[in-house]
Amino acid sequence: MMYALYLSAYHERKFWFSNRQELEREITFQGDSAIYYSYYKDMLKAPSFERGVYELTHNNKTVSLKTINAVQQMSLYPELIASVLYQATGSNEIIEPVYFYIGIVFGLQGIYVTALFVTSWLMSGTWLAGMLTVAWFIINRVDTTRIEYSIPLRENWALPYFACQVAALTGYLKSNLNSYGERFCYLLMSASTYTFMMMWEYSHYLLFLQAISLFLLDSFSLEQSEKVHEVYKIYIFSFFLGYLLQFENSALLVSPLLSFVIALMLAKCLQLNVKKGTFVAKIMKVINFYLVCTLTVTLNIIMKMFVPHKENGHMLKFLEVKFGLNMTKNFTMNWLLCQESLQAPSQEFFLRLTQSSLLPFYILVLITCFLSMIQVIFRRINSGKSLKETITLEDGQIGERPEIIYHVIHTIFLGSLAMIIEGLKYLWTPYVCMLAAFGVCSPELWMTLFKWLRLRTVHPVLLALILSMAVPTIIGLSLWKEFFPRLMTELMELQEFYDPDTVELMTWIKRQAPVAAVFAGSPQLMGVIKLCTGWMVTSLPLYNDDDLLKRNEDIYQIYSKRSAEDIYKILTSYKANYLIVEDAICNEVVCEEGDKITYSKHGRFCHEVKINYSPYVNYFTRVYWNRSYFVYKINTVISFQS
Repeated sequence: MMYALYLSAYHERKFWFSNRQELEREITFQGDSAIYYSYYKDMLKAPSFERGVYELTHNNKTVSLKTINAVQQMSLYPELIASVLYQATGSNEIIEPVYFYIGIVFGLQGIYVTALFVTSWLMSGTWLAGMLTVAWFIINRVDTTRIEYSIPLRENWALPYFACQVAALTGYLKSNLNSYGERFCYLLMSASTYTFMMMWEYSHYLLFLQAISLFLLDSFSLEQSEKVHEVYKIYIFSFFLGYLLQFENSALLVSPLLSFVIALMLAKCLQLNVKKGTFVAKIMKVINFYLVCTLTVTLNIIMKMFVPHKENGHMLKFLEVKFGLNMTKNFTMNWLLCQESLQAPSQEFFLRLTQSSLLPFYILVLITCFLSMIQVIFRRINSGKSLKETITLEDGQIGERPEIIYHVIHTIFLGSLAMIIEGLKYLWTPYVCMLAAFGVCSPELWMTLFKWLRLRTVHPVLLALILSMAVPTIIGLSLWKEFFPRLMTELMELQEFYDPDTVELMTWIKRQAPVAAVFAGSPQLMGVIKLCTGWMVTSLPLYNDDDLLKRNEDIYQIYSKRSAEDIYKILTSYKANYLIVEDAICNEVVCEEGDKITYSKHGRFCHEVKINYSPYVNYFTRVYWNRSYFVYKINTVISFQS
């Protein structure tokens, strides 16, 4: 609750939100965030919920010459739920729609940190770990969440449910859990897995990594196979419901997660009852591992052959180019490679985590748990004995606990991805906070270290208990002293979001442009136009649709070296009536004159069109401009001037 209130207060101070007009508030939603919120507004304007859903699933008022199922294509289930709650609870008489919307998202962020708190507490056995997790999460807010930049993002709606699922899974994997606790964890895990899958179109990729982690846990007999296979059944159930309620979404059928889980189920049916610990049992483990991998790839290929799909092919091409496996001159691929969020993490990222003491403690905890896990695996392979039902502090074997091993494997996978693409740090860093806090607060981790060091001078159990309380207390006090004043300053400092040029542009469109007009420009600006004015646009800032990607590439030609006639043909093919040239993008793009690829007898269109000479004035008439934007009417009748 406190974290949700903190986010609300910070948002108010950052944008001076309550003192803004509705148009200025809406401009704070940028890019794809603007699109999501615009559909929430459309749902509230609809005469009934059923009519609103129909208009979204048969939407022909957003993109010119295109009818889209916006609910399926943009995963608009959060907006549908928010609009229903807003009207069903009578909130329309108490609170403005925008405050209700962002309030739900801030509330979900409160659930997010609560789930991380509980996970850390379950693993360490002390609430100190939970407090330290939340402290690190908030202090490193720039790297743990994008909530302050883009509130309506799908991940802000979805990741809290994934955190709840991870918390439930952590409790479910514990060896000493009673039957009631196990049942509760199973039900919570089922509900949160399904909800997570419905909220975010990329959720099944994250669940795929989780499934691999559980498979490795099971492969080394580090947990009862029955529990792991129960989790696989939850995946299948969520897939079945998700497929039905997401308009028979073919992306789920060709998902690697579905192929992987089916392969695991088939492999389980083929397993022989061989006595554990024998040489034959070890050989069967290797064969089972190979069988699962082969079946997964085979099933996925077969699915893609027989199921019509457009499953993010551009993402696979992007990864090929990213890893240097392929070279391309494709505009979309190269444009994606230029995005800051899709590049490798910067040094500032690691510096921030180090300054808050998070990264050093995370590395210490990860190395200790990983080495202990390897030790346990080798001991298990050699002896063939099962894990102990109860692990005592004196054992000094933190790698014996299955929930710890799962988190170690999972965080290594997420960390590996975050090291390649910076945007994925928002999946990894929250669990860095949780794992580091658990480790420094866990007597078992300190005891494992002391057992390796063969500490004799002081009673190791007593010292482990002391350090598990003293170290987090010292860390907490130092964080309080250094970072708490900064957080308070953020809340006290009144910032101002000032973008008069965009406000003027939106005002002009609403007052001067015909209702049936279609606007062309950068996808990010088109999202804002759709939200603030409701006018139709030629493209959207979405990258999961081949046609929209092609439109974005075509419209971006206004910033290239193309003739006025070429640009005119492109724009009229999409029935555009107005073109908006952004000065910031025009000045940002740089072409090297010596590059053969950029050679052209034409100058940059965005520069040349501003000069107002033939042939540009024959095709385009400037009707509005300010410091940032130039609006041109696309002539329906071409008048050639000398």
